[in-house]
Amino acid sequence: MTISGKALLAGVMGWPVAHSRSPRLHGFWLERYGIDGAYVPLPVAPANLAAALRALPLLGFRGVNLTVPHKEVALALCDEVDPLAHRIGAVNTVVVRDDAKLRGSNTDAFGFLENLREASGWRAADGPAVVIGAGGAARAICVALLEAGVPELRIANRTAERAQSLAAELGAVARAVPWAERGACQAGAALLVNATSLGMAGQPPLDLPLDTLPSEAVVNDIVYAPLETALLAAARARGNPVVDGLGMLLHQARPAFEAWFGVMPAVDEELRRFVLADLGG
Repeated sequence: MTISGKALLAGVMGWPVAHSRSPRLHGFWLERYGIDGAYVPLPVAPANLAAALRALPLLGFRGVNLTVPHKEVALALCDEVDPLAHRIGAVNTVVVRDDAKLRGSNTDAFGFLENLREASGWRAADGPAVVIGAGGAARAICVALLEAGVPELRIANRTAERAQSLAAELGAVARAVPWAERGACQAGAALLVNATSLGMAGQPPLDLPLDTLPSEAVVNDIVYAPLETALLAAARARGNPVVDGLGMLLHQARPAFEAWFGVMPAVDEELRRFVLADLGG
């Protein structure tokens, strides 16, 4: 659709940013809902991030998404940061308020939980959760699970110190598990999440035995290229309900779109097909 001089503006800041799928995703929703608006890629070098964010109100932008390497640094650059983003330690969405102040938030936890619940009917009360990984994505997922009320959180990571540090920050419900026990620690779990890039196209495979995992436990892989990873294929073959990572990517974009453009967009099969076509899926 054609945009006018009154178009609502938003975008994504990263360095580099050409790989981002956010312009395609938000562009789909702008077209679907007939909104006079635009969402553009904004390549911003790290040294220029503060100046670029401060320029948003001057340029008439409603806000931006932030991607690598800006998400952690932005915490100190926003005028206001919501408590969840503080706990996750990263900002992925900035909204320009009516008074030109910048409000930072993190929608990754929302995207993870919405995808998980929609695709599997998972409930926090079902039992312990096992998370593989201790990086930025794992941190957001662990915080989401704790906010949802999981009774126990087991974190396994190849670098033990990172798992131990993350578990210590998260509190008594969380505990680090040695990498050698990543299979055994699945006993009695209701949810298993791969929050690493292992198993992604071009990355090493994820070596994760599922022998002790209950057959009713939900298995979620945040990797979405390929859509069905080796982990999900193995889990499906043994009868576990599985959840792919594409839904998290789609759902995490919804609160930002609503904040900037005034509509809470839907995630459906048409959107999944549209995004998968870009992924070659």
